[in-house]
Amino acid sequence: MTLDEAIAELRAHIEPGRAEGMAAYHKQTREVWGIPNPATNDVTKGWRQRLTVEERVQLAADLWQTNIFEARLAAAKVLTQARIKPDDTGAWDLIQSWVPDFDSWAIADHACMAGQKRLVADPTRVDQVEAWTQSDHMWSRRAALVITLPWTKQNFPKPAELETRDRVLGWAAGYVADHDWFIQKAVAWWVRDLSRHDAARSRAFLNAHGEKMKPWARKEAARHMS
Repeated sequence: MTLDEAIAELRAHIEPGRAEGMAAYHKQTREVWGIPNPATNDVTKGWRQRLTVEERVQLAADLWQTNIFEARLAAAKVLTQARIKPDDTGAWDLIQSWVPDFDSWAIADHACMAGQKRLVADPTRVDQVEAWTQSDHMWSRRAALVITLPWTKQNFPKPAELETRDRVLGWAAGYVADHDWFIQKAVAWWVRDLSRHDAARSRAFLNAHGEKMKPWARKEAARHMS
């Protein structure tokens, strides 16, 4: 599939009059077409079924380079799957290469969802993610928490998973003094999701660091704790 063919398939789902509202909601200065998310899901699901791993990675790279809002979402979605066989290195390397380009939550979150699958497939990649926490780029620092959200969700974590959980909480502790809204939201999100499966760790985090957080973020982090 060529890039032109992929773009034509996506553009067939444009809803007239939708682009303006989407651009305003997502605070986009890049081109926005006005394609509903379910339609993008359906298109990219078809691509995942029809294309080889190498073709999917190349298509994702090409779509990302267009810098069109829905094309970047589609680039992430075409790589969002639990198993990429026989080798997912190309997909992981591509997702990593996108991180410095993040500049809005929707694009960043879709790319991180693809990245979550690759981290779960190979948890040693968390070592690479840790470098993002030292970036001057806010969206890279935020991505380190969003991409590691699967470690908030295990009900019966193995010792290595608990080690990663504590490692990411350490990153979050280093973020609490940063009062950027998106950083505060990411810390709150991680601690809140963790509280559903490991309330003790979430409570300990808030006891130790909650006073440094914005009040609204602390409240969000504690939402599911009694």
